[in-house]
Amino acid sequence: MFPTSCFQRLRPSTIPWTNLARSRFIKQHALTLSRRQSSSVPFKSPRSWSPIIIGSIASGLIGYSLSAFGKPSLNSEALEETEPKYGTPKDFEQAIKELRALFNSDDVVSTDPEDLRIHGYSENDYHPSVPHTVIVYPRNTEDVVKIVKTAVKYRMPITPFSGGTCLEGSYRSTPVGGICVDMSGMNKIIEIHEADSDLVCQPGVGWMEINETLQKKGIPLFFPLDPGPGATIGGMMSTGCSGTNAVRYGTAKGEWFLNATVVLPSGEVIKTRQRARKSAAGFDTTKLFIGAEGTLGIITEVTIRLAPVLPTSVAVVHFPDVKRATEAVTDVMNRGVGIQCVELCDSEFMRSINLFGASQRKYPEQDSLFFKFQGPTSASIAETAKIVKEIVQKYGGTGFELARSEQEARDLWEDRKNALFSGLALLEGSRGWSTDVCVPVSKLPQLVYETKKDLQQSGLVSIVIGHVGDGNFHTLLLFRNDKELEGVREAVHRMVERAINLEGTCTGEHGVGIGKREYLYKELGEGTVELMRSVKKTLDPLGLFNPGR
Repeated sequence: MFPTSCFQRLRPSTIPWTNLARSRFIKQHALTLSRRQSSSVPFKSPRSWSPIIIGSIASGLIGYSLSAFGKPSLNSEALEETEPKYGTPKDFEQAIKELRALFNSDDVVSTDPEDLRIHGYSENDYHPSVPHTVIVYPRNTEDVVKIVKTAVKYRMPITPFSGGTCLEGSYRSTPVGGICVDMSGMNKIIEIHEADSDLVCQPGVGWMEINETLQKKGIPLFFPLDPGPGATIGGMMSTGCSGTNAVRYGTAKGEWFLNATVVLPSGEVIKTRQRARKSAAGFDTTKLFIGAEGTLGIITEVTIRLAPVLPTSVAVVHFPDVKRATEAVTDVMNRGVGIQCVELCDSEFMRSINLFGASQRKYPEQDSLFFKFQGPTSASIAETAKIVKEIVQKYGGTGFELARSEQEARDLWEDRKNALFSGLALLEGSRGWSTDVCVPVSKLPQLVYETKKDLQQSGLVSIVIGHVGDGNFHTLLLFRNDKELEGVREAVHRMVERAINLEGTCTGEHGVGIGKREYLYKELGEGTVELMRSVKKTLDPLGLFNPGR
């Protein structure tokens, strides 16, 4: 951010620029206007983005700095200029005709009503559903370029779709419709570099498929980010995902994505960096697209870093309450022992495992921890287990049980991974709203305690599961009707507010989408959000890429 003093020294000749920036600033702040339709305005992609980028960044930064001088008032004229100018329904019809002509295949361009419904709706969340106008299935980067240029020509919103597992509505359409780019056909592993511990792939391949392929080929490496089973690399990168392995391996915002090939809103194709394990050459543009949810470009190829496969085992231990369980984890993590995962499962979740009946054991219905130990040898794992057992006992941990075989370890971990299906067993005929937040680890006991108390007072049935080693926890809130659904919405809102007030985040790994966007100003501050808007405006001046995210 430029210091205020810099702008206090601006000469009179800069006044027109500041007025222009103020106008853009007004536009960026008006968020509530419903989308308007307008005629298509042809847009020719320039060969070079340099003048646009330089001009936009200059005016964007000046406008951004004006927040220090106070917000201008918003009048109706400014509000009317806020939203992107999309094409008309006739423009969209023409765009579809052009797409069909470009690809000449019914397998690539679809307007089938059921296809449109599936891509604009999700069984995984309860955010508003809006169908797209057309679904296009590209096969390579060149196809994506054609789609983007068509979208720009007819001012048609464009939204990427990957595994469809997002929980926050990241791939919903706009109220006017648009193009959904389904990347499922771009699901190839292109190159495996075992000696370099990396792999090049397309965005539609799943992380589980990658690990299965490596195992079948006898390559002792794996990709350690482990969100939901159906998640694909493109979606994982776009939402900044993580999973149970985050305690040991971190998140998508670490160095697991080495580079990406991206189609920008101009139709230009860039590669964010080379394949070297590290680089100090300029901005880390790869990270610009991690967590961007398709608002800045469409990812068409990724190089991911792999980790060595090490022996693991699983243990479970039970506690009198969540507070002592999380305190035990803090102590364990500070010992530096070989922990790959540590999961907090509350008493209601343990009860749900017993009710679900898929497990071969009956668990004590207490707040519990599942540990996954990791080490180069069985002796190192046994030593870690011994140290952890001693620590948890100091915090009231009982019934510590270490798996006696690989199969028993898999069964124990499967009980933890069956959270969704087990949780639904608590309330017959129910559906579940899954959400997550994250706080500093030291604040997690307070957050979990206050959240569980709130949910009990609200009369809601729920389970709490936490990646407790990094302060991230999930809740599955159950409901059977619209009245209970409204209660769930309100409870989620309170939980998010509580997390942010504890110096946390509204989303640890699920992404923002449309479900969490309202919390960004409170969590990040106006300056940070406006900086992100300036980047968005620079790369996507027409506002076509995944609008509303």
